[in-house]
Amino acid sequence: RRAAAAAADPAAPVASAEAARPARWRPAFRGRPLRPILIAAGLVVVLPLAALAAYVLFAFLTLPPLGGVVIDQGQRALTVEADDGRVFATRGAFRGQPITKADLPPHLAQAIVAIEDRRFYSHWGIDLRGLVRAAWRNAVGGGVREGGSTITQQYVRLTSLNQEKSLRRKVQEAFLALRVESEMSKDDILLGYLNTAYFGAGAYGIDAAARRYFGKGAKALTLPESAMLAGLVRAPSQLAPTRNFGGAKERADVVLQTMVETGAITAEAADAARAKTVTLRTPPETPQGSNYFLDLLAADAKKLTDAPGDLTVRSTLNLDLQSLAEGVVARRLDAEGGKKKIGQGALVAMSKDGAILAMVGGRDYEDSQFNRATQAKRQAGSLFKLFVYLTAYENGLTPETVLVDRPVQIGDWEPQNSNNRFRGAVPLRTAFALSINTVAAQLGDELGIPAVIATAKGLGVQSELPNVPSLALGSAEVTLLEMTRAYAGVLANRTPVESFDIHAIRGGTAAPLYVHPDAKPAAGLPGDSRTMMLDSLQAVVDGGTGKGARVSGQPVGGKTGTTQDYRDAWFIGMTPDMVVGVWVGNDDNSSMNRVGGGDVPASIFRDFVQRASAQMAKGRKRPSAAKAEPQPAEPATAAPA
Repeated sequence: RRAAAAAADPAAPVASAEAARPARWRPAFRGRPLRPILIAAGLVVVLPLAALAAYVLFAFLTLPPLGGVVIDQGQRALTVEADDGRVFATRGAFRGQPITKADLPPHLAQAIVAIEDRRFYSHWGIDLRGLVRAAWRNAVGGGVREGGSTITQQYVRLTSLNQEKSLRRKVQEAFLALRVESEMSKDDILLGYLNTAYFGAGAYGIDAAARRYFGKGAKALTLPESAMLAGLVRAPSQLAPTRNFGGAKERADVVLQTMVETGAITAEAADAARAKTVTLRTPPETPQGSNYFLDLLAADAKKLTDAPGDLTVRSTLNLDLQSLAEGVVARRLDAEGGKKKIGQGALVAMSKDGAILAMVGGRDYEDSQFNRATQAKRQAGSLFKLFVYLTAYENGLTPETVLVDRPVQIGDWEPQNSNNRFRGAVPLRTAFALSINTVAAQLGDELGIPAVIATAKGLGVQSELPNVPSLALGSAEVTLLEMTRAYAGVLANRTPVESFDIHAIRGGTAAPLYVHPDAKPAAGLPGDSRTMMLDSLQAVVDGGTGKGARVSGQPVGGKTGTTQDYRDAWFIGMTPDMVVGVWVGNDDNSSMNRVGGGDVPASIFRDFVQRASAQMAKGRKRPSAAKAEPQPAEPATAAPA
């Protein structure tokens, strides 16, 4: 029976034996295919690399051309001088002159290379070792002591790439750096970088920076000056010595130490450079109030010359009178503006040949850049009567001619006097001095408004003047500047006087780019009309509405102007040498508290002229504006290097 069982199941002993053996560990994947796992692992590694390669290829294929970026440096730089040659303002971006290898002081090149890219002369545009070293030094130093980008990378970034911060731009920067290194010499790359980099305070390029901060070309820079400029490129706005001399000095010390480490200079030379005094030769901060004048000047300079490069402009501004004008207007408005509801004021002082000596366009330029002397068009009121009476004198009437102050109706218009009373028969001199409206209206009607318009236009009024009877009382809107210019025409006996704010413009050449021409021969006022008009203007101040403008010991003439509901108050007055126009009012055209032209405007005129006469009597020496002679630079306060 056992034999039969064994014969029936021959595998039984084997199975039993297998069961008796201890179990062995088998890999979990035994019997499973390995290929899918290996493929998946490969994809995990290869796909990111392929994506990166594709991204790099895309960046390469979309490389911009070398030098394809035009740096927007804003408006060209203007260095503005007062009429006596003193520099008082700068505007725009300084560009200087491109420097050549011959112009580059060795210590300047060494300073830039030491602080920005010490392996500049040994790498091929990208410096991995320098990047690691910079990261280590910055980490140990607790701040940015050294940059990671090479000078070549910075150069292509400035000249060929936009300022987008992306991986694509960094890849393109690396490609372009390699390309530049293959096409340009190291010296050319360094010069290109120095001519392009921004050094703060509106200075683009090393020559512009040298002139902006030290009043000299790049070729004349000393070692401590070079170290200071080299330290600016990492953070030019933050470290500009005009605003942060201490920070610029600390950074210059770092540059000098780095130059010692690279072997460019000895430790003794660095110590000597630190001991030297660095003197900034920079213009003072632009006086805020003069910005109204500078806006006008910048626009005029653009019209007068399109020459490229930095410009120096000799203006007509008298700094002493400008400061005086700002102070007088501010004090009057601060003292009386509140109770009399005066929000704004403006002043223009002009020589009788049209040179603008001082200009106040408002109370606060930072608060409002709107120039109320040149841009605001307001009704002139009785200020416009100058043209009515001048037309009358040109047509045979005299200051002794008598007209009747009486009720008048011209069409539907019935002009009224400010006091609602009538004086009867009055000479024209008295009617003008007392600003009697009915007499001016009668004159305008008899002479014809077109004749009055022609007189105003002849004296330089450019605003639109409507042919309506009320124009005789100043219903037209005009600017303070054009009215002041018209009054200057009477004083100078010229029709018209052209106002101007620039004596001369100099560029990079020895010869001036522009010199204000001498006044062309122009017609004067006909007959004795000027003499009679000056007599009438003086009567206003001697005993009329402008008595508040009287200046002791000084012959003064002028005219008041007040518009309906006291929305505007004017006074334009003149001395033998100067015309001064004043306006006060509110930007929203709201009424003041019964302020007429003989009130605050006349007082501002008087305060200004009294002090201006004393200032002008001192006679500060003024270099020849006709020859555009530059004023020797005056150093700013020196600071230890």
